[in-house]
Amino acid sequence: MEPVFRPSASFVGLLVSGIEVEDGTAAVVGALVLGFANAFTRPILVVLTLPITFLALGLFVWVVNVFMLKLTAALVPGFKVEGFGAAMVGSLLLGVLNVAISLFFGI
Repeated sequence: MEPVFRPSASFVGLLVSGIEVEDGTAAVVGALVLGFANAFTRPILVVLTLPITFLALGLFVWVVNVFMLKLTAALVPGFKVEGFGAAMVGSLLLGVLNVAISLFFGI
């Protein structure tokens, strides 16, 4: 996900008013931090929230993704996410863009 996150993060930062990526360095560091968070923290959260995810028909995983984006914003200077709504929209757009770019380039 990291190779396609940098341009996606910059693009989402332009589209969503509550997300700001100050420069390329913030996008690259954000990609690395989000990659590590998704690799180590997200699986634990997915398992812990499995019952509510099951009851919500899988939609609670989106909330876990929002938390990962907010965690990245908290750890990376220059990568800001203001509010839960902006994080939800940004998370959805990042997911859609990353899937589209991955399919296009065959990653």
